Amino acid sequence: MNLTITGHHLEVTQPIRDYIESKLERVIRHFDHVTSVSVILTVEKLRQKAEVTLHVRGRDIFVESESEDMYATLDNLMDKLDRQVLKHKEKSNEHTRESVKHQAAE
Repeated sequence: MNLTITGHHLEVTQPIRDYIESKLERVIRHFDHVTSVSVILTVEKLRQKAEVTLHVRGRDIFVESESEDMYATLDNLMDKLDRQVLKHKEKSNEHTRESVKHQAAE
């Protein structure tokens, strides 16, 4: 898995990088078909914004979040991403089960 972390008007320090990697481990545990992850961190006056694009087989999942604290923004972002990944996983599993049922009926 490729991980790219970019900062706009922000220096991406090692603690922030480690924090993002530890949070992404939880998401990747749910779904192991992740090919690459791109994280963009932006500071605009008092707003801290984070965006993530997760490339999985067959789809790109995009999530963004913003607040006044970067760590709170990253927590919120990873929660949203986790929900999206679980939703994608459920849909792909349902599709697989339906095609297996369809083949068994024939």
